[in-house]
Amino acid sequence: MIRTEALDRLPVRTAVPALRGALDDRGVAVLCAPPGTGKTTLVPLVLAGLTGDGPVRRVLVAEPRRIAARAAARRMAWLLGERPGERVGFTVRGERVVGRGTVVEVVTTGVLLQRLQRDQELAGVDVVIIDECHERHLDADTVAAFLLDVREAIRPDLRLVAASATTDAEGWARLLGDAPVVEAEGVSYPVEVLWAPPVRPVKPPHGMRVDPALLTHVAATVRRALAEREGAVLCFLPGVGEIGRVAGQLAGVDAEVLQVHGRAPAAVQDAVLAGSSGVRRVVLATSVAESSLTVPGVRVVVDSGLAREPRTDHARGLSALTTVRASQAAGRQRAGRAGREAPGAVYRCWDQAEDGRLARFPAPEIKVADLAAFALRAACWGDPDASSLALLDPPPAGAMGAAREVLGAIGAVDGGGRVTERGVRMSRLGLHPRLARALLDGAAEVGARRAAEVVALLSEEPPREYGDDLAAALRTARRGQDGYAARWKQEVRRLSGQVDGAGSGSTPSSGAAPGSGTGRGSGADTRTGSGSGRSDDAVVGLVAALAFPERVARARGDGAFLMASGTGAELREGSPLRRSPWLAVAVADRPSHAASARVRLAAVLDEDTALTAAGHLRVRGEEVRWVDGEVAARSVDRLGAVELAVRPLKQPDPELVRGALVDGLRREGLGLLRWNRDTEQLRSRLAFLHGVLGAPWPDVSDGALLADPDAWLEPELSRARRRSDLGRIDAGQALRRLLPWATGDAARLDELAPERIEVPSGSRIRVEYGGDQPVLAVKLQELFGLAETPRVAGVPVLVHLLSPAGRPAAVTADLASFWREGYKAVRAELRGRYPKHPWPEDPATVPATRYTTARLKRS
Repeated sequence: MIRTEALDRLPVRTAVPALRGALDDRGVAVLCAPPGTGKTTLVPLVLAGLTGDGPVRRVLVAEPRRIAARAAARRMAWLLGERPGERVGFTVRGERVVGRGTVVEVVTTGVLLQRLQRDQELAGVDVVIIDECHERHLDADTVAAFLLDVREAIRPDLRLVAASATTDAEGWARLLGDAPVVEAEGVSYPVEVLWAPPVRPVKPPHGMRVDPALLTHVAATVRRALAEREGAVLCFLPGVGEIGRVAGQLAGVDAEVLQVHGRAPAAVQDAVLAGSSGVRRVVLATSVAESSLTVPGVRVVVDSGLAREPRTDHARGLSALTTVRASQAAGRQRAGRAGREAPGAVYRCWDQAEDGRLARFPAPEIKVADLAAFALRAACWGDPDASSLALLDPPPAGAMGAAREVLGAIGAVDGGGRVTERGVRMSRLGLHPRLARALLDGAAEVGARRAAEVVALLSEEPPREYGDDLAAALRTARRGQDGYAARWKQEVRRLSGQVDGAGSGSTPSSGAAPGSGTGRGSGADTRTGSGSGRSDDAVVGLVAALAFPERVARARGDGAFLMASGTGAELREGSPLRRSPWLAVAVADRPSHAASARVRLAAVLDEDTALTAAGHLRVRGEEVRWVDGEVAARSVDRLGAVELAVRPLKQPDPELVRGALVDGLRREGLGLLRWNRDTEQLRSRLAFLHGVLGAPWPDVSDGALLADPDAWLEPELSRARRRSDLGRIDAGQALRRLLPWATGDAARLDELAPERIEVPSGSRIRVEYGGDQPVLAVKLQELFGLAETPRVAGVPVLVHLLSPAGRPAAVTADLASFWREGYKAVRAELRGRYPKHPWPEDPATVPATRYTTARLKRS
């Protein structure tokens, strides 16, 4: 029986007529409705014709998370008085609960992407709702782009709704072709904000690490909230580990402590979402509870102020979740959970002054995540560079370039970026392309079941208590009875079933394991495992190395390793892997302050397996480089950055030597050449003329000179073989090659920028050209009678007037003004100090001199 009373209480019902009208008129709409208004539950039922008088339509609802998809389907089935799998069902990875009569199906965005790539028409589907699109998950952005393509090309009748829990809908409306925006008012109660920062400063988060002092403070704040307020407490924490630690610190509180996250058992999720049975509850949750789920009975929110977002270090080949400060938008969403059913309160575990410095919105995932899976989907869609996809934010060029390199290395795309048959198969496995490669190529070598076991471990990182040894984690998962082990076993069954035969219908990548794609691993041979005699350590090491060949690492001693990518890696103290000669690093992160990555999960490896899995990274050849201030010429066999064998080269290629010397100049500077005062003066003069007159006078800055060494350092540079040879190159002679000889202007160098200027005393004084103006430092008496300031290339020199002892007495670029206004003061100050030198009242009437008064009289 339909629960009409519960449906009528949902505030979104007032917006349904406008939404229906928008879809009838335009076929697209943006629905903005706060959490808890019914946008996820009532709207799909109405659009499917399961309530009210509308025609029956098949509706797909795309949710960003598995927990949200299950919860939404169960809630809608309950509203209809049914069980999931009847008219309302759901499909998530590894679990499908639908029936012949299912009209509304809730899926994750990942599942919908898989369907779209198998069936672009979405045959039989009338409406697609992309829920929680404001969270800007990459899968949701990609689904929207693909669906807009489908509407434009083959299914103009397909209706599309972008549903958001915030009012920031303008971007989505533009993306959907100026779609109508339908807003639903939510019922919210006032929420009191209490600022509850730690008494003592805590360390900011870095990588996955959160200061334990902050978690202790969050637990204390939950206890405070229980004492000061009524109702259930919802506490937001960044991840599963932090939830577990805070739960441990809440032992003994007079409340039921529940944990909500993607890894929580279904029974726990159901208990939280079903509401309280009379016992006061504390619900510890990740950001999944911000908008995707509604937790009944909450009157108080405790917000740690932290969240987890993906980050990719493309230069080092490291991808991981990282802990960040939650955005202002997330803070508002979290606080709103306390005011859903009655007035509430939010305890924010940071200072009010910090709030204004937080980011306004979370970073769109497409801007910060690893894009290999996205790039493969785009290639399968027929748009390898994603240039024609309708996306709110374009993918960063650097991230797409790195993604295409990965796809090319594993054989998923060809040289032009077009998807291969192997790439299509990879895309249908529901895995990251790296893991798809490991499954396909690993199955040929060790059998589908054993490869699937390792890939399942890699696709969802095991709990920390499983340790950092991947093989040990595998054995723990096999015998485990916890929630992770149950999910792992289910995923192993799914992946094993996906691999019918190693390499069938695919072409192995250049770094594939021997035998993959050769046919010997096909059929039953793949399932029984041609590597059945291998130990767990050998199997795990091979499959992990196939997934992450750039992270194959060789020991450097004392728990330190060097990965093929060139990044250092370190194991924790006490790790059983510290004595391994080689590692296949599966999970690592690099804190911003650290030079090396921290290994969180890895497998023992031997050199032969490392060379097999990462064979495409192996390079043999001559290397001539600038190392530690000298040219090093070697014949090197290397696996990426890991040197396997090295021997000196007696007669290296001269061009390689020259390149190393140029690199040395760029690293250490032009001081490697031979300079003297005259050469430095010549360079300064040329720099002055370039700045004042421009071409044809050359730019002689470090950057310009190092950018084109051919123009001035040949032929000496090509003859050089080592650092000492650079020191014999006369920089002055080399600079003169840059003078504008062809135009004839070189002959005017001394006229335009003279090295010395003759002053009235007859002395020839050196001009210094290092600053903005040429400087002439000369004794004051030597300029008697000179009324106008000397000029160089039309620029007045800056005259430093010196005392008889050579100390600065005055500085001027206007001698005439100095004689009129400044000379009297200088004369009054210095003539008593230097009585032997002339200090006339009128310097214009006295000859300039560099001598004393007595010397002048004698002469």
